[in-house]
Amino acid sequence: MKILYVCHRFPFPPKRGGKIRPFNMIRHLTASGHQVTVCSLARSAAEAEEGEGIAPHVVAKAIGLVSEPLQWARMIVRLPVPTPSSMGYFYSADLARQVRHLLATQSWDLIFVHCSSVAQYVEHVTDVPKILDFGDMDSQKWLEYAQRKPFPLSLGYWYEGQKMLAAEKRLARRFDLCTATTRAEWQTLDGYGTGATTDWFPNGVDAQFFSPADAPYDADTISFIGRMDYYPNQECMSRFCAQTWPLLKARRPALKLLIVGADPTPEMRDLGKLPGVTVTGSVPDVRPFIRGSALMVAPLAIARGTQNKILEAMAMGVPVVTSTIAAGGVDAIAGEDLLVADTPQETADAILCIISDPAERQRLADTGRARMLSHHSWAGSMKRLDAIITRCVARTAKQQSQFA
Repeated sequence: MKILYVCHRFPFPPKRGGKIRPFNMIRHLTASGHQVTVCSLARSAAEAEEGEGIAPHVVAKAIGLVSEPLQWARMIVRLPVPTPSSMGYFYSADLARQVRHLLATQSWDLIFVHCSSVAQYVEHVTDVPKILDFGDMDSQKWLEYAQRKPFPLSLGYWYEGQKMLAAEKRLARRFDLCTATTRAEWQTLDGYGTGATTDWFPNGVDAQFFSPADAPYDADTISFIGRMDYYPNQECMSRFCAQTWPLLKARRPALKLLIVGADPTPEMRDLGKLPGVTVTGSVPDVRPFIRGSALMVAPLAIARGTQNKILEAMAMGVPVVTSTIAAGGVDAIAGEDLLVADTPQETADAILCIISDPAERQRLADTGRARMLSHHSWAGSMKRLDAIITRCVARTAKQQSQFA
């Protein structure tokens, strides 16, 4: 099949969540014999140049080069109107022109869109089967932000959430099939009652790249991995350091916390002033930090979809202590494959249980990696994707033949 693939972040190199899922889809589709043309945005000439590395996995690419100031301006213009500001941020007149040209000059067997914010480029198309992979339901993320931000910011996030919710429902009706990343996100999507055909397929993890290390770990080191310019990660670490870290230090004074992630804000860097806390900023490879830790913490209060950081740590045989909401995006069993805790005391107890008991740590390391191999392999996920594509194309062909 000839597939036009549209995504919100150029999917190479696959170093962050918004790029990992689309890259693995594109790589799989090409390996399966399909001809894939990818259309996406780049926020700098350097990002566009980096994206050249996707060449072995596509027959062609279209890149809309945008600048952050202009994209923020597009967002601001949409604040008072029904169109979500997020869609303004991911709009490029140049990319829209290139997509129109591709649609007008070539025939396509399937249009696949990853992320609702770029569905705007092809939502009008009616003569080609279309799949919209929402991934996460963004409206619910904005609405969660609204509950945690001070007024009047909370009102702005609530309004954006409501606008995005209306857009998600509208878009679901305009695509032949819609998907999500987790069963929980799929249930949210299906609960909209749009009448759209829906399904889900999980994120995978490269268990060969994210593999256990032979070197010993430090029983007095725990880690958190994630971009530190991302609000859910910021909120998580601010709360953890204020509420849980003192409990841990009181019972294990030598304990150290590594906060590893790109672009920490000044507020996040200030956490590094706390006893035992190090904020690394961007690092070339997160694996040594995770592998050298007794465990990874991910006590997120705001978590949509799958937390790739959890998959990667478990694949490396590093136990994870996480929250109920974050664990909901991982196909794993609480208490068997990872530990789940929600209050500061519960979180501290779970952490201390692992670092003070090497046998328990080893048990979680073994069961966690085994679960990733059995339930979060890209091969298994892509098998589900293949079935979804086949169902969509066959269903659309049947509908078109009925009206022929």
